[in-house]
Amino acid sequence: MHNVLSTKELSATERAEFWRNAVSDTFIPLDVAFLEDAPRAASIISRRLGPFQVSRVEAGPQRVARTSRLIARDGEEYLTLSLQHWGTARLEQDGGQVQLRRGTFTVSDSGRPFSKELPGAFGFTAFHWPRTTTGLTDRSLRALTATVFSSGTLGSTAGLVASHLSRLARGADSYSAETAWRLASTAIDLLDILAQEQLGQDLVTQPPNVVLVRVKDYMLRHLCDPDLTPERIASAHFISVRYLHRLFQKDGTTVGRWLLLRRLEMCRGELARATSVAATAGRWGFVSASHFSRVFKATYGCTPREWQAASQTADLLPAAV
Repeated sequence: MHNVLSTKELSATERAEFWRNAVSDTFIPLDVAFLEDAPRAASIISRRLGPFQVSRVEAGPQRVARTSRLIARDGEEYLTLSLQHWGTARLEQDGGQVQLRRGTFTVSDSGRPFSKELPGAFGFTAFHWPRTTTGLTDRSLRALTATVFSSGTLGSTAGLVASHLSRLARGADSYSAETAWRLASTAIDLLDILAQEQLGQDLVTQPPNVVLVRVKDYMLRHLCDPDLTPERIASAHFISVRYLHRLFQKDGTTVGRWLLLRRLEMCRGELARATSVAATAGRWGFVSASHFSRVFKATYGCTPREWQAASQTADLLPAAV
């Protein structure tokens, strides 16, 4: 479910107070100063995804600050990753200063003072979550804050973080609660890997959990490919097929089962929007519509068409696996 906050229908004088409250209520208490005489229309569209609050923010020039006074008053500790879509921003924290442009992202920590200046119209997606839900150490967090990362470097960890989070934001409404938490945990694991790289710790000899995170991200990026086999997955990561199966076995599942459930989840989300069953199955890597219907029913307890009919009439839908 989306939560939409917009100043579009408000007068210029009403917009300022509404927006200040909207920003602090959505994220954490912040001081907001406008860098234009009459604030333009702005909006925040938010939804939940596991521990993440995912918010699309679009507004005009402004400056926000998390001061020592605000920290002492509320004591809330949240992390926010901002992925810039357009416009620029300058973030300052821990004595560092970074410039954000389209396709870059950075992390801020509400437990320490920071400021962010956005000199023109902008749009970004923010992933906001309680610090207590992450296993990141203080040292790792300081390697991420006030550091700019580019999503455009193919194959880089920063690119993996950005692509994974972008997919989560696009598909947030189609994931079950359990899947949302799992995918969010993968995102946090990727951030931990990114922090270790920033700290200069070479991950050539990667722990099994790190390899599994990279493998799952690769599989998510290739869900549509019907030829996504264990052999191909293993080859792409320079590991043996046997080791690949062992990774998933330790995770309590199998390569095939994990892949099947992710594909079914994507199909389930599309079917709720009244798309063709056969076309949806083909789009997400199922070579046979009849096979797709069988595994869909075995997983969710109803056929794809029954799911589609129920979602269109707002009937009670079966729980996701």
